[in-house]
Amino acid sequence: MSNPVSLTAKAIEMVKDAIEREGLQGYGIRVGVMGGGCAGFQYSMDFEKDPKDGDLSMEQDGLKLFVDPMSSMYLQGVTIDYVVGLQGAGFKFNNPNARTTCGCGSSFSY
Repeated sequence: MSNPVSLTAKAIEMVKDAIEREGLQGYGIRVGVMGGGCAGFQYSMDFEKDPKDGDLSMEQDGLKLFVDPMSSMYLQGVTIDYVVGLQGAGFKFNNPNARTTCGCGSSFSY
């Protein structure tokens, strides 16, 4: 199975910057999907030191990524970007498989 999710260069830069600011050297990020949000599913991202049993473990430009098996089904082809706009800055998930997304961009239906 190919890596289900990838990050843009800007997203990788911002994650690495956050890891450094938080003093979390050696950590990576866990990317996942959980039920909730206004469209049915919502994305999650959090710092993680080590993979859990069954995780897909990847590395992109020196950044460790962990995805649980259930989330990997919903994250196939997803690209995470970091965007700056009038309503602030943050990570944006571009999911080519989402049927609908909410206005805030943090939830979707499949």
